[in-house]
Amino acid sequence: MAVADKIASYLERSSWIRAMFEAGAKLKAEKGAENVYDFSLGNPNLDPPPQFYEVLSRLAADHSPMIHGYMPNAGYPHVREKVAAHLSRRQGVTLGLNEVVMTVGAAGGLNAVLKTLLNPGGELLVPKPYFVEYDFYAENHGGSVTRVPCRDDFSLDVEAIAGAINEKTCGVLINNPNNPTGAVYGQEQITALAKVLTEAGQRLGRAIYLISDEPYRDIVFDGAQVPSLFAAYPHSIVVTSFSKNLSLAGERIGYVAVHPQIEDKQLLLGGLVLANRILGSVNAPGLMQRVVAELLEVTVDMTPYTQNRELICQVLEEAGFDFVRPLGAFYVFPKSPIADDVAFVRKAQEENLLLVPGSGFMGPGHFRIAFCCARDVIERSAPAFKRVREKF
Repeated sequence: MAVADKIASYLERSSWIRAMFEAGAKLKAEKGAENVYDFSLGNPNLDPPPQFYEVLSRLAADHSPMIHGYMPNAGYPHVREKVAAHLSRRQGVTLGLNEVVMTVGAAGGLNAVLKTLLNPGGELLVPKPYFVEYDFYAENHGGSVTRVPCRDDFSLDVEAIAGAINEKTCGVLINNPNNPTGAVYGQEQITALAKVLTEAGQRLGRAIYLISDEPYRDIVFDGAQVPSLFAAYPHSIVVTSFSKNLSLAGERIGYVAVHPQIEDKQLLLGGLVLANRILGSVNAPGLMQRVVAELLEVTVDMTPYTQNRELICQVLEEAGFDFVRPLGAFYVFPKSPIADDVAFVRKAQEENLLLVPGSGFMGPGHFRIAFCCARDVIERSAPAFKRVREKF
């Protein structure tokens, strides 16, 4: 066999993604890219802020000896010190540089965390719908994902999470704000979840870790706020990247931060640093570490995302779709007018609409729209959304 059985099974599980991209490429070739309304990819369409180019140019011109050499696997100490100070202000809990590990994006950070925490057969509880590659990340390290349903408005079902905890549960992984729903888990939900995990940990005689994947943290609407995980729960880990707030998705730079009072902190941090190395990352990209260290209080102008969110909600309302207004990220997750969301997405392609079926996120009966696109794409798509809705 040309590839490993596991990879073959992964390819089969993600075949709908390949089919969608192939259909999209065919549509664009036939109709012209300008006549296709592509809402499929969550690829930030905003340019990085001007400060990024200024800092990048200055640091790229630095010819100091060994400036591009190896560094500690956790990242440059001066970078981690700045990140720790930034997080201390944001989280309301004082962190030091040794509680931060720079990583190859949030994906690299999550893999380092799960490599460190998961025993073979260990389970990670994840509210669904969710970013489906969490499944693959857990399986990379001998564990598995146990899916826990959310409520109808995509808020956390804390009681369901409590009921799913068992002897194999290693931790709970949340994505806040959430991809694909745009839900923001507020203070009340996080406090309730922390209480459940504290009680479960006391019952089991060990900590249940709470891991929050937060690359969309700065993209929020209607006054929504992503609460401090560290203020709520001591056994918590934050993983994030600069892919969305600085539009640096291709630069693969992020970090993991652990609560200063987390159980077995030194052992955990040692595991994270080792995992960073043995997963093949060795360390996060050096130049980008130095760049983002100077941009921790900077973000792209989020105004276009706010405007696009209002516009896509208006388009969906006028077309007659049922949806929950997103409070964060740049996605909306409407209900499909038919139970078979894959069939609906295929029908939408007849109107040159490229959408993603909710089944790909363990949210069947829905579809995802990524509105991180040019405003005129949304404006021109309005008649197509109406036509496809009228078919059902």
